[in-house]
Amino acid sequence: MYRIRIVDPSDDDVADTLCDLHQLTFFDAAAMPEFDLGAWWLAYHGDEAVAFAGVVPSTHVRNGGYFSRVGVLQRHWGRGLQRRLMRVVEARGRRVGWESIVSDTTNNPISANNFIQAGYRLYEPELPWAWSHTLYWRKWLR
Repeated sequence: MYRIRIVDPSDDDVADTLCDLHQLTFFDAAAMPEFDLGAWWLAYHGDEAVAFAGVVPSTHVRNGGYFSRVGVLQRHWGRGLQRRLMRVVEARGRRVGWESIVSDTTNNPISANNFIQAGYRLYEPELPWAWSHTLYWRKWLR
């Protein structure tokens, strides 16, 4: 029903799709990421892109990745797409030799529960990078 593929954000059509999905899933609640950094995936339902995810090398932990974004169009919620995207990000992390993946959630219990279901655990970074009420997540890959 859904297929996920890694994409090249230097392709104008792909970059436009990533920007559109970001706007449709985050509205103005998060800054537009730099899609030319890291690795990015799109999830398709038929020919329609319905979700996206990205990972970049972390500046927060040594030898790790930062799960920088995941967004799923609301009409496709509840079908496990966020967790599927987490798995492709983790597979990429293992291939490049990272020890862990970190991320954060703020005021998003659905994503927080997905992190828990995917095996991520809450942790306290030495230098928190977001707001005081942000939850920080880490999953060891080894």
